[in-house]
Amino acid sequence: MPKSRDEVKLFVTDVDGTLTDGGIYYTAQGEYMKRFNIRDGMGLSLLRQSGVDVAIMTGEETEIVLRRAEKLQISHVFLGVKEKLPELRKLCQRLDVSLKHVAYVGDDVNDLEPMKEVGVSFAVADADSRVLEAASVRLSKRGGEGAVREAVEWILNRNERAPFSK
Repeated sequence: MPKSRDEVKLFVTDVDGTLTDGGIYYTAQGEYMKRFNIRDGMGLSLLRQSGVDVAIMTGEETEIVLRRAEKLQISHVFLGVKEKLPELRKLCQRLDVSLKHVAYVGDDVNDLEPMKEVGVSFAVADADSRVLEAASVRLSKRGGEGAVREAVEWILNRNERAPFSK
């Protein structure tokens, strides 16, 4: 498991159940919305500023995720991913990053394969029990309630020069 922020080169997060609470809000017109936590967004920005690449990988295909990634200036966005590990391997190859230098945040069974292969994996507090068991680090916060920020701070706090270090 990486012991410092310098060892994490790529941070990958799922969306539904990690960056969001997993709920979908429908309007009367049939449009739907997702709720994102602003602190998670700030955490991802801080991580990027520290030199760690950030990627979003989700099984969903929605413009909402693209808009959120655009707002956070995240260029590695993967929508409609049914098998996340092969996609993650391709991204690592393209970025020349070893899987042992990847941090991954997940909440459900479709996150298990990548979580088992990366250097450090995080499970949100309300994750599926199999994900909780597989994670390197169990977060105290639930998906959409600052869990991603908690994971980011875990990484940043491994380096005394990083923001929020003690």
